Amino acid sequence: MQRSFLPRRIAELVDVQFIRFVLVGCLNTTVGYGLFAACILLGLPSALALLIATIIGVLFNYFSTGRLVFAWRTSSRLWLFVLSYVVIYVVNAAALLGLERMSVSALLAQAILLPAMVGLAFLLNKYFVFSAPRTVRS
Repeated sequence: MQRSFLPRRIAELVDVQFIRFVLVGCLNTTVGYGLFAACILLGLPSALALLIATIIGVLFNYFSTGRLVFAWRTSSRLWLFVLSYVVIYVVNAAALLGLERMSVSALLAQAILLPAMVGLAFLLNKYFVFSAPRTVRS
């Protein structure tokens, strides 16, 4: 009996690594957004709440994303991961401020921004943090 090529074809069309990134990202997002919401509910300004959630979440995210998505087992790229999250933080904070200036609450604004920040994080992780080292050709 001939096996169906449909599952193989679907796998070819879908980036499995991105699916793993999204699933692990759900966990990371829950942790990060939970920290952000807790800080907001404690009365902290949104920029400070975002900074605290980002700093605490970075270590958790590095090891969960590195190991579960990109099969990276060492901490040798932690500095690149931190640098990428500095970029994400700056973009996120600027967009958050912009939405707040349009009278969008901090909690709703951050929820609106999450998909864009996930996409940016995936691209930075895949092509900057966890990419294979390039060899120099002679």
